Amino acid sequence: MQRRLWQLLAVLLAFTLVAAACGDDDETSSSSSDAESSSSDAESSSSDAESSESDSGCERSGSTANPIKPDDTTSDVDASDVTAAFVYLTDPGDAGWTWAHHRGAEQAAEATGANLLTVENIPEGSPEFEQSVRDFIADGADAVFATSFGYMDAMEALSAEFPDVDFFHATGYLSNDSNFGNYFGRIYQARYLTGLTAGAATETNEIGYVAAFPIPEVIRGINAFTLGVREVNPDATVTVNWTSTWFDPAVEGEAAQALLDGGADVIAMHQDSTAAGERAEAACARWISYNSDMSEFAPNAYLSSAIWNWGHYYALAIESVADGSFAGGGTWPGMETGMVQIGSLADDVSQDIRDLIDQRSQEMISGSFDPFTGPINDQDGNEIIAAGVTPPDFADDGLFLLGMSVFVEGVVGSAEG
Repeated sequence: MQRRLWQLLAVLLAFTLVAAACGDDDETSSSSSDAESSSSDAESSSSDAESSESDSGCERSGSTANPIKPDDTTSDVDASDVTAAFVYLTDPGDAGWTWAHHRGAEQAAEATGANLLTVENIPEGSPEFEQSVRDFIADGADAVFATSFGYMDAMEALSAEFPDVDFFHATGYLSNDSNFGNYFGRIYQARYLTGLTAGAATETNEIGYVAAFPIPEVIRGINAFTLGVREVNPDATVTVNWTSTWFDPAVEGEAAQALLDGGADVIAMHQDSTAAGERAEAACARWISYNSDMSEFAPNAYLSSAIWNWGHYYALAIESVADGSFAGGGTWPGMETGMVQIGSLADDVSQDIRDLIDQRSQEMISGSFDPFTGPINDQDGNEIIAAGVTPPDFADDGLFLLGMSVFVEGVVGSAEG
């Protein structure tokens, strides 16, 4: 992909991302006594809640799934003389965006023999980011991977300052033709497949979507999901609730709860925590996770997931550093590389839907099907993609995938946030 493509996208994608971070001794004795009393009450309440859940029929026998955690990263290259450094916005935790990147980094390091350095909880646009990269380089890093959008400008400046170090930036659009590149994947393909499961599962025909920021990446995913929903259930709608944060479990949970209170019986998300799933589980609703297969965190609610497998890409990137072939630029692969996948399916997903998922997956891999091939209308009913037409990844004007800024028919809410 040409550098010009990504740089022209700057006007469309110049958004600031926000990341949320998550008594004295005299009071200790009294607090401890109160806590013990509260603990007893809590145990009683918990027992009542479990009984209520059982009586309400929330527990779905046979609806859980075995989590998919991609581990197929291999390499024939010995990169033991390469040191690869990764900067994370949050700590890896046990699910979510950073977890998926860290797992991929570990798999790639194991497959290639590369040395792995990591640092976590580095805010975007902060002096800590630049200092972390400088520290990595001083420690001998040959390649630096920055895994959040807001690191991009600093990465560009550092790549110019250190031409002998290779710089890789996730989700960005800036690059050069030598040592600075960006990488992402067509996660909208997996979103479409999860939409098939949601459309078949909803009984109210109202699906909720907890979404972070109104940027093309997120809008594109919502649209693809909705198109999948409506392939199997033309009467269903998808209502979007914006949170203006990538990671804030409290905010994500409240956004999901508002959608559930409004009638949604399936919740999807473009967020980093499991909070939406936990609210869906408590409400006897269903849930579609993102970033990783989170089925273990809300097993009765879990339906399907759109997941990342970064290990394969990271192994290839490290190999390109080892053999000197990396030359910047951008990459945006899809399911054909395994970078984006659909995770496990709940046991109660019907065989018909499983067969359709398999069919659409193979068609997307072969290139014979694209979720955005028309005819497609916007949410006001106006045709935006003509029959048989698939928008290009990028164009100087008109609708294109990397700059998608309108919602398709079936989405309820504003694409402006």
